[in-house]
Amino acid sequence: MIGSRRGEAGGATFNATEPRTGQTLPPAFVSASSDEIETAVTLAHEAFATYGHLSGRDKAAFLHSIAQGIESIAQELIDRAGKETALPKARLQTETVRTCGQLRLFAGLVEEGSWVNARIDNPDPDRKPIAKPGLRSMLRPLGPVVVFAPSNFPLAFSVAGGDTASALAANVECPKVFSPFSSVLARKLERRW
Repeated sequence: MIGSRRGEAGGATFNATEPRTGQTLPPAFVSASSDEIETAVTLAHEAFATYGHLSGRDKAAFLHSIAQGIESIAQELIDRAGKETALPKARLQTETVRTCGQLRLFAGLVEEGSWVNARIDNPDPDRKPIAKPGLRSMLRPLGPVVVFAPSNFPLAFSVAGGDTASALAANVECPKVFSPFSSVLARKLERRW
């Protein structure tokens, strides 16, 4: 996914493989071109500028909606992740709950706001030998990040896991490098919203 569109056809294609059977799983995925990667980075910078102006409440609502979207398609995600990873169903169910919990945890943190660690150091004009200026500081995001999605945790550390949830909570819109399963997740979630 590049912004709200799919990548161009023409790059190298690949498929996920079911580890238990060696069977190739549809759909085929297309590797991003250098131009598409550049476009994704440009779009991420533009999104960063816009998303950074949302209130903590709006960002929290966004993170909650992602968690609800995952829960609404949880069985389909678990089935596909099981095919691609051969991980047991119970493990993937636990990971789904963990992923949604991470999203909600960061939603609460971003809405509450103390993560910015805001500090005010008041001026002292009478300080000697020179007056002390007033200083203000707070933590701020620097810009977009790339999240590399590992396949051994296809949900909790993938498209919607802790790395992405924390980046979204900290005002960062993330271009991501997707594993095949992650691309399926992103496509399915996009259709829900």
